[in-house]
Parts: sequence; C-alpha cells; structure tokens
Amino acid sequence: MGTYLFSEIASMLNAVPLQQHGDPRVEALLTDSRKLLFPESTLFFAISSEHKDANLFIPDLYARGVRCFAVDKKFSFRKGEMPEANILVFENVLSALQQLGAAHRHRFSIPVIGITGSNGKTIVKEWLCQLLGETYKPVQSPKSYNSQVGVPLSVWQLNEGHDIALFEAGISRTGEMVRLQPIIDPAIGILTCIGEAHANGFSSKTQKTEEKLSLFKNSKVLIYGKDDNELTAVVNAFVSTLNPACELLSWGRSADARLRIRHIEKTERQSRIDLSFSGQDFSIHIPYTDEASVSNAVTCCACLLYLNIKPEDFTSWMTHLRPVEMRLELKQGMNDCILINDSYSADINSFSVALDFLYQQQQFAQKTVILSDLFESGKAPDTLYAQIAAILGKRALYRFIGIGHVIKSQAQAFGMAKQSLFFDSTDEFLEALPGLHFQNEAILLKGARIFRFEKISHALQQKMHETVLEINLQSIRHNLKVYREFLRPGTAVMAMVKAFSYGSGSVEIANLLQHAGVEYLAVAYADEGNELRKAGIRLPIMVMNPEQAGFDQLIRRNLEPEIFSMQMLHAFRNFLHQQGIRQYPVHIELDSGMHRLGFVASDIPELCRLLSDMPELNIRSVFSHLAGSSESEHDAFTKNQIDQFNELSSSIRKAVGYDFLRHISNSGAIHRHPSAQFDMVRLGIGLYGVDPDPSIQPLLQNVSTLRTTISQIKTVRAGESIGYSRKAIASKDMTIAVVRIGYADGYPRALSNSIGKMLVNNIPAPVVGNICMDMTMLDITGMDAAEGDEVIVFGEFLPVTLLAEWAGTIPYEILTGISQRVRRDYFEE
Repeated sequence: MGTYLFSEIASMLNAVPLQQHGDPRVEALLTDSRKLLFPESTLFFAISSEHKDANLFIPDLYARGVRCFAVDKKFSFRKGEMPEANILVFENVLSALQQLGAAHRHRFSIPVIGITGSNGKTIVKEWLCQLLGETYKPVQSPKSYNSQVGVPLSVWQLNEGHDIALFEAGISRTGEMVRLQPIIDPAIGILTCIGEAHANGFSSKTQKTEEKLSLFKNSKVLIYGKDDNELTAVVNAFVSTLNPACELLSWGRSADARLRIRHIEKTERQSRIDLSFSGQDFSIHIPYTDEASVSNAVTCCACLLYLNIKPEDFTSWMTHLRPVEMRLELKQGMNDCILINDSYSADINSFSVALDFLYQQQQFAQKTVILSDLFESGKAPDTLYAQIAAILGKRALYRFIGIGHVIKSQAQAFGMAKQSLFFDSTDEFLEALPGLHFQNEAILLKGARIFRFEKISHALQQKMHETVLEINLQSIRHNLKVYREFLRPGTAVMAMVKAFSYGSGSVEIANLLQHAGVEYLAVAYADEGNELRKAGIRLPIMVMNPEQAGFDQLIRRNLEPEIFSMQMLHAFRNFLHQQGIRQYPVHIELDSGMHRLGFVASDIPELCRLLSDMPELNIRSVFSHLAGSSESEHDAFTKNQIDQFNELSSSIRKAVGYDFLRHISNSGAIHRHPSAQFDMVRLGIGLYGVDPDPSIQPLLQNVSTLRTTISQIKTVRAGESIGYSRKAIASKDMTIAVVRIGYADGYPRALSNSIGKMLVNNIPAPVVGNICMDMTMLDITGMDAAEGDEVIVFGEFLPVTLLAEWAGTIPYEILTGISQRVRRDYFEE
C-alpha cells in the first residue's frame, strides 16, 4: 500500500495544511470511522453526504489516536482542541481522495488492467488474477471495490512488490467514469457484457456504453465481445474519435473477431471451447457450462494472449478456474456458534473487511479466526503476517487458528489470542476438530481456495432442515440508503425489527442496522428487546406493546416503552416512583385516526396536565400511525391525520416545556408524504424490499430468498390422486416432485391446487394437491429436474409480493409466517 509523509500527501494534493504537528507517516486511508485499525498511520477522509456530516466523527477518531484528517470547509474546531492534529481542507473531500489515488497510481509503471461493464467484471478480474498468478505478482480490487470511493482505496494497495494490477470500475450514472479514469488509467482495457444493471442512470444502452468506454481513453488495447453488433458500433465510434491509437482485440463467433470461437462442446460438468488466434488453433476446457462463464473465460484468454502468454502455457490453467463467491455468508454453526464464511478472496484487504463483519456480531463475546496462508500480497511472509497479527491485536480475539506451512512458520507473531493453534493442512485441522470444542463462538473462515475451506464450513455448520431462508444483508443496506435519500437533512430513522425483523432474524438484522447508523430500533414486546440487549445491541429500543408484568425487564435492559393510555401512564409512572427512578425515556402514542392504540384528541388536555408534572418520565418521542399512507384514495384522510398529529404533538411540547422527536411516517409515507417526516421516520417493510408504490419498488433490492430441495420425484398415472383429500386427480401421466416445505414452514395452505408455483431450475412449477404440513407436491412434467435439485419458493425472480397476491394476503404475512425451524443464512456481497 501507499506510504507517504503527511507533507508529501499535502504536496501531492496541492493543499496547505490548516494545522500541522510534526510530519507523521501515512499508510492507511480511512473513509469509515467504524473500520479504524492503525490510528497512528491513518489519514481519515471526512466524506459527507446529504444526511451525514462526516466531520462529526473527527473528535472521536482523534481521541482514538488518529492524527491526520482531510476535511471540508464546514469543519471547525476551537484553538487548542486537537493540538496534535494534522488537517488538510478541501472543497470536495471525495475528489481529494480520488486525486490522491491517481497520484499514487502514476508512481508505478507496471501494466494496469482496467475492467468495466454491466455484468462479469468482478469474475473476469478474479479469474485473471488466478491465471496471472502463475507468472505475475498481481494486485487487484478487493471484492467489488469499484465505486467512487472503492477505486482509490483499491489503487492505494499498489506497492513495489506487484508487477501487474487489475482494477474494476462500476458506475451507475453519467459523469462518474470521468472521475475514475485518472485513478485507474489502464493500459489494457476490458469491456465485459453491457446489460440492464444500473440502467436507470442512463438514457440508453448506447449512452451507458459510451460512459463506460471513457475509462479507456488512454488505453493501448481494448478487449471486448464482437458478437454484440450495437456494442461493436459504439466501440468503433469511440476509438475513431477519442482514442485512435487504441488497438482492438475482439473475441466472438464472428468471422472477423481476432480471437474467434470456432466451436463449443458442453458436457454435464464442463465446456470445451475451440479457439483461433493469429492463425493458431487451440482449445481450452473450463469447469462450467453456462454462457456467462464461457464469455468470461474467453475474455480472460484474450487478455493472456495480449500479454504474450502462449496458449500451450495457459490452457491447463483454465481447467482449474475456481468459482467466485462474491458474498460473505453467515450461517448457524454447531454448538450455538455462528459461522462466517468468506472464501471469496484471500488477501489482507478482504480479510480486514471480513474481520469488520465478524466484530459486528455483538451477540458473541468469543471471536475465533481461522486463516490460511495468503497469497498474492507482494509482501515477504514476515512482513505480511506481522501486519495481519497487528490487525488482530487491535481486537479482543478468543482463538486464532492458522492453516498452512507459511503461516505456521510465523506462529510467533500470533500471541494476541487466548489460544493460538496451527496446522499444516485443512485435513490435519479436520482430524483435530473433535478436540477443539467450538461452542458459543463467532467463527470467521478466511482461506485461499487451494485450502478448500468449504470442508471446514461443512464440518462446523449446524445440520438442519434443508429449507433455508437466505437474507441478503447488502440489500438491506441498499434499501435503507434508498429511503434515506428521500429524507430531509437531519431526519432520523427508526427501523422496525419487530416480529423477528419481518421474518429475517432479529439479532443479525439489528447488528447490521446498528452498524449502518440508524438512530432507533422498534420491537413489539419487551422480550424481543431483551434478546437484542443480550446480543450486545446498544441502540435505543422502543417497545410498542409493553406489559405491566414486564416493567422490571424494561428498566433492567434500558428499553423504552410506548405509553398509549391513561392506565398505562399511571401504572408506569407509579412503578418508576416506587423504584426511585426519574427521567426515564418513554414514547407517547397518539391516535390520529388509525383507532388502534393511542391517546385520542379528547385525552390531550388531561395528558398535558399529567405529563407536565411527572418528573419520573422523559418524553423521547411522540408519534402516531398512518392508516392508508400508501394508497392515493386515502390521501385526504392521511393529510388530516398529519395535521391533527402536528397540532396535538405541539400541544404536548408546549405543556412539558422541552423538545422531543416526532414521527408518524411509515415506509409508504416517506416518499409519498414528505411533509410528514417531522424529526424521525419509521422504516418497516420497505427495509425488507417491499413497497406498494410502483415507482419505488424497482429501486429496492430483494432481501429474502426462500429455498428448498426436491426430496423425491415420482410418476403418477392418469386417474390417480395426489395428496390429502384427493384434491388433485391426474388427467394424464404426470411427473411429481415432492419438496421439503409445507404449511408448518410458513408456506400458505391457500396456495394448494395450482394456485401457487415454485421455480424448479428457473421454470415455474405449479403446486399439485393440498399442501401438507412438511411437504408440497409440484408438477414438473416435461422439466429437467433431479432429486436434490434446488427449488425457489420466493426470491428475486418470484417475488414475495406475487406469492402474497396468489394467497390473497399481504407480503407482511408471508414474511413473518416463515417458521423458526427454517434456517436463516445471511450473506453480504
């Protein structure tokens, strides 16, 4: 990674320090204050957004040892407040980070490969890194660090130990690539498939292609697929007008493609691709049969050929291309453990990302790291593992397990854990596993592919029901961001995690939301809040249905009750008085027309009188519920609710003489009724990817995918019946798949008899007969399927909203009805 004196960075950025104390050395760039590892050598870039002023994190970072800061002109501090701080001020802090990345990149003359496109860019990058690792010492973007912030952080990894670099760039709107181009400035350009991803940010596919091509304005060569005629036309226009010196290395089935695909033969598990380049015919074998993998593999071949690597040298490497897991998975482990499996890539940067995810899991005090030898770092083993040990030394680590000859040779560096163990191989570790007694731990697996850590994952994973609800944590982050963009600056977010976070899992989702910076959580009952507190959740938690029998639990766990009636008000005030407690936080609910819980308008004069003389209580918020915020036919009613809430809450504020938060907006109201945002909004079903507004739903990402498997396939003859009560009679010979899910798992019985469908190998298969308690029968007549095949119950391509429509219910009921016996697996892209 880069290493510069503070004064050198100031010079590189043409900046005069606002304050300088000494001249510290900077090695780490930080944009997220939660991921601080080495404060003494960190430069923090305070990149603010519309809803968050990053300058506010600076005092805390200073207290934690950071001494170098890049801030914007809004930052201010009193003289003498941070005497040792080194501060650079910029008009745009993000632009300064990008400028620094560009300056660092241009200190190296090694070949730089720039990769962009809609699909396949991360896989091409990873496969090229695997292939080039045979002859080069490559550096690459960690995971999919291809954004405006991710690209400069990726380039910052470059050091003298690398002799080739692979960086990807992703954009979602016009004007973004022009900022990334100077940072990567690739000599070798690769354009992968141009599809529909991020299409909303561009007026057409042509415009999107032109924007992406601007990455290659200085490139010596551009590699692309020639079979897409529209793409080829845009590429030719780009070269002729903006980069005439650029060599085109096209591939495809077209006769005039420089790397021509002559023939493809697919078997059950692999593809043989016959190719021709510069008069030479050769073949490669890849362990994949899908078209995307074929395209990605041929793209890699084109790049290797341009680098003068001969086919006879790389054809054998292609047979060993490893799948690219672009996600970090969290699963239930044996003996009440959780297992975080991140075998996507094995390098120090992705290790730091995975470690941060491990320490988000507040519910486990004991943290364990299982790490293999890391390759492709460009560093000597003693330097690399000393750095890893230093990263781990910043955390409270219960157990460290190293696997591999190299990391074992550096065992003396890993004394920070209470227990450190080392094994030469994965098999040696698995032999010792029964004696290691994993229990009540959060375990991170981080291993290079060659070590086959999937064997460890399988051994440590809890053996459960094969029906699994997968939750994409990155999608929840994305959906939170979508709604935040509708908020006025300073508006807080209360996230609803009641009902097991709408079926997604309470602790795991609360950990993510705490890390994502929401201001409040809300649960239905004190028991739910109690579980979150036991799991280490520190955020304020509102309890929406408190019970008198649980008042002591509220106090013990610092949970904040909703007060919705005079009886509840007096009961809780009396309890606090008996305990000698003053100024306990509470939330007052008003009934503005929902007619569920809450004080009605006629209660307000008496309520104001009581609240003004209750020192035991401190009102944290006053709120109400909208009854029809998502439906336009109820807009007049909604406006009346908002006006009434404003009037009644203002009366309470005047009576008590101090300020508090006000909130009435739910997910649907956030964008439809911006005047109702007040001080805070409550984000519920929208967080989990569902919004009834057709203009908003496409902006959200699918969060939950319910998967099961086929347990048996059988033939049913014409005239025979299927299932209980013989509700289905075969009109002809049928092929039936019995799948491992039933109404006890939360699959509604209302979907029986061809009303519901599931996806079998991406083909809709109707439900046949009555749904059973633990099983469902599907009609797969004419489909290609086998026992053990995966079946999608709902997910991205079979939305839960469609399932709810078929069942005559709402998505809330489907999501919250998924049984606790269905395993929840979590992953983050």
